[in-house]
Amino acid sequence: MDRTSPLGAFLKARRARLSPDDVGLPRYGDRRRVPGLRREEVALLAGVSAGYYTRLEQGQQANASPEVLDALARALHLSPPERDHLHDLSSTTGHRTRHPTAPGAAEKVSADLRTLLTTMAAHVPALVVGRRNDVLAWNGTGQALLAPHLDFAAPDDPGTRPNLSRLVFLDAPTRALYRDWPAKARAVVGNLRILAARNPGDTHLAALISELTARSAEFATMWDAHTVDPCGRDVHALAHPVVGELTVTQQTFDVPKEPHHSLVTFTAEPGSPSAAALEALKSRGRPVDAPVPYASTP
Repeated sequence: MDRTSPLGAFLKARRARLSPDDVGLPRYGDRRRVPGLRREEVALLAGVSAGYYTRLEQGQQANASPEVLDALARALHLSPPERDHLHDLSSTTGHRTRHPTAPGAAEKVSADLRTLLTTMAAHVPALVVGRRNDVLAWNGTGQALLAPHLDFAAPDDPGTRPNLSRLVFLDAPTRALYRDWPAKARAVVGNLRILAARNPGDTHLAALISELTARSAEFATMWDAHTVDPCGRDVHALAHPVVGELTVTQQTFDVPKEPHHSLVTFTAEPGSPSAAALEALKSRGRPVDAPVPYASTP
């Protein structure tokens, strides 16, 4: 019986995207019932037995050594982020052992980080995102750029805290904000894949994924593709409801001593119309010298 695990599902998806030509294997004029490599071909390339690889892919074996995972990554031509994701999915290795966190643990933004956000508001829209893509805090310019239709204090209340994944797929104003919404959506799903692998016991994260799968056919299709896309640097063309067209560079930084938190910033080319648009947003956001309330989180 096939009881595909997350590890097995990822291996199967990556196997399906390769052809024998991609990896230098002969075809022998065969007709394949499904696209991609056969299991025994992946096993041959990785130097493992076909039976062992089949057990991994079918969920009969939930883990593999780091050496075997690296061999599979090479055989499947995985990118560095995909290789890391493969390790995360194995129960014997991955980020979950380096950054253990109780699934229900509260996510709180430190006072120092809140001060940084407030200080940055004079120049840079920014927000802090948690391990489930929840917005834990933002400065006035960040809120004015990404979600002017939401209340500034929304991140402080667990009942109203925005979730970036939910906004992109289920919130009409957010969807309209991105000129290339499909690209943004794929990036969100790719990052969510990484978060899910690093937090396998987080029931709230699992519930979010289930909700998005049920409510958005587009999300369900993208999720089934098993795309892996870590946050880093992205350029987005926006159609803002207040300042109009602008292009921003989004950068995501890990927060020291808070491995599950990320600082997200947005900038524009100096002297450009987009920079002028961001400047105009400052008067629309919360005043930069206004106190930012500290709120406990669930």
